[in-house]
Amino acid sequence: MDWQTLKATYNRQSGLPSRACRIEALLRVLDGTQYDDLPYDFMTERTGAGEYISLSKRRPSVRTNLCRTVVDDSVSLLFGDTHWPTLCAENEQTSDALEAFSRNVGLPAVMSLAATRGSVGSIAVLVEIYERKPVLTVLDTAYLTPTWNDAGVLMSVHERYQTKGRELAERGYTIPEEQMTLSFWWERTFTQTDADYMVPQPVNATEPPVRDDARSVQHGLGFVPIVWMRNSEVTGDTPDGQCTFEMAIDTVIEADYLMSQGCRALRYASDPTLVLTSGNEPGHDGPAHQGGSASALQLPPGGDAKLLEINGQASGAVLTQYQELRALVLEQLHGNRAHSDKIAAGTSGRAMEMMCLPLVWLASRLRQAYGDSGLVPLYRMICDFSRVIDGGLEIDGNTFRELDPAGMRLHWPSWFEPSEAELLALAQALVTAVDGGLIANETACVIYAGRLGIPDASSEWERVKAEISSGAKVAKSPKETRTDANGGKTLSHQETA
Repeated sequence: MDWQTLKATYNRQSGLPSRACRIEALLRVLDGTQYDDLPYDFMTERTGAGEYISLSKRRPSVRTNLCRTVVDDSVSLLFGDTHWPTLCAENEQTSDALEAFSRNVGLPAVMSLAATRGSVGSIAVLVEIYERKPVLTVLDTAYLTPTWNDAGVLMSVHERYQTKGRELAERGYTIPEEQMTLSFWWERTFTQTDADYMVPQPVNATEPPVRDDARSVQHGLGFVPIVWMRNSEVTGDTPDGQCTFEMAIDTVIEADYLMSQGCRALRYASDPTLVLTSGNEPGHDGPAHQGGSASALQLPPGGDAKLLEINGQASGAVLTQYQELRALVLEQLHGNRAHSDKIAAGTSGRAMEMMCLPLVWLASRLRQAYGDSGLVPLYRMICDFSRVIDGGLEIDGNTFRELDPAGMRLHWPSWFEPSEAELLALAQALVTAVDGGLIANETACVIYAGRLGIPDASSEWERVKAEISSGAKVAKSPKETRTDANGGKTLSHQETA
């Protein structure tokens, strides 16, 4: 069974665009529920009527979830604990306000969720203000339809999906008791001036939807309060980028069924079927053997007795085939193919980067999708809110007004933290290069600061020069004191100020 055949087994809601069905199916793979609609478990071979059940109608007993594994690894490398980018802006108040906003709303967790769910092609983050405090909500885009103008500015986002009457009643809607089990359309539209909610209607209703004035809001922001993020490799005018894992789903399905068959065969090998010849004495109409094996077969007189089992070579062939399929999936998805049991304890940061190079390439593309095209627009939207909300935004107990987004950019840390030996070797190499007149002191400071993960290397150089001018101890060199490219006096590593 391939991905096309499996998708055909899913129930599709009528009245939704084709991209909604596609994203729904991909989200099943991401959540590991792609086989849940198949009617039989893997060990059930025959129906109650004795008919054989084909493998395409059975749920595999082993689910590798390699697609989710690659997504989790790439998102950890993108927004993990030591990989969160630092915001740099021309206005220091803007940087301080947005850093406080990031801490206050748990932005790393929100963006990690957005990058994980957005791996199917796209994701949206809704920004709402409650009592002058920003609140973020991650929205799956299967039921969202965005509209942009010719300049690429988001003009509206329409949300529409089916839900049960009982669920609407739980959300505060008045639903008659006889309609609790009916399906309703739930709709809302965000524009640059309004948030319009529609009164839920039964799916079979023919009259047009009516605006719900009690829930609709005229916000007058001048922009749609949604940041739309498209996954890597966006082609053409489409709301979705390329799915991270779609190209490998067929191979993952093959691996799941292969491992399920292999495990099933090994179970049978541990309790093989016993085949015996039945005697011809009267009264021997029952089973030929009791106990031990799971089942026994009766053969006509003159037959033989054997154990039907799988041998060790067949088991090894199954595992070898699975390893090949796993390697193929990770190669297709640019996943991490390094084995943890083969990694030395003292591996340097550069060695780890080379070992995980395909995963680094994947995460570097995701930095553009969820960093420059996701996190930065989200920061800019917070600045826009600070200009249009009466009294400004309240973030972490402070009030911010008129935040200036000029010069906003992200500084990303190294993929893997350098070891102490790497930092020492780099420092010695830079000192040698400076003493040899190959680079200026400022250049050496910028290189070293970047390796340490310092976001503003220029400010670091200014602090270094201030310490030199004030007589603090600095790096020493065996050569004489000389003047750097900026005209500033520098010291050698055998001198003290």
